[in-house]
Amino acid sequence: MKRHRTALLTAFFALVLTSIAQAATWTEGVNYYVISPPQPTNVPAGKIEVAEVFSYACPFCAQFNPLVKQLQASLPANAQMVYVPASFNPSEDWPAFQRATCAAQMLGILDKTHDKVFDAVWKTGELAVVDPQTHRIKNPLPSIEDIARYYNHISGVPVDKFLTTSKSFAVDTAMRRDDALVLAYHIDGTPSFVVNGKYRITGQSAGGMPQMIEVAKYLVAKESAAGAAKKAAAVAPAPSATKVAAAGTAPGNKKVAAVAPAGGAAMTVAAATPATGK
Repeated sequence: MKRHRTALLTAFFALVLTSIAQAATWTEGVNYYVISPPQPTNVPAGKIEVAEVFSYACPFCAQFNPLVKQLQASLPANAQMVYVPASFNPSEDWPAFQRATCAAQMLGILDKTHDKVFDAVWKTGELAVVDPQTHRIKNPLPSIEDIARYYNHISGVPVDKFLTTSKSFAVDTAMRRDDALVLAYHIDGTPSFVVNGKYRITGQSAGGMPQMIEVAKYLVAKESAAGAAKKAAAVAPAPSATKVAAAGTAPGNKKVAAVAPAGGAAMTVAAATPATGK
């Protein structure tokens, strides 16, 4: 029994040491970057936000999407995936897809349509931005009306409703917010991850797309630990203004007390009494 327990402990500590060694390979300023100042998140209080900055018209984002789905499925209960559509490549229709993404978010259909829109751009060609024969950017590119018809096909949302939503003040505001976030995050390419508005991860910094997932998991764990420590500090009892030391009598002295004077730090005082002898 003792030998079995020793073996289990040995295996446990080996696993811990392996995890620490692996985590140590993710270096701030090399594998991920601190965002200064930190940006606000768009998830419920207490949640850790994992944001992917992407575009449906980005071929690397399409390639990355299966890994993102795996990450999303593996996130702990206190973390949540969100999507921030970028628009900084208008020559490849990114603004139109940003508008469509924001409309889908407003209509509550993003999750069930996300993978299908990638497929329409890069697999089936229904919303292709690149001509499969010439491998050149299509002219004309898909319009918001084309995209609305596709969303109707995959979600059942009426075309008119999708178009009205996509051209609404709320969507215009969301697009401006996303553009501002992309600038504040210092995004220079997609796909990119931003964890809790504080850390930016790119394929180049992480060392590849699979490594982006691992760095994101590491930063989620880092933020979880920081959040737990903050909660523990918040519930810890606050020290009283006057601290009274444990009663004790030293030879030739009265009981010693620690007293905090008004406006000052606590200090220890003792009242001396003559030592008594026989």
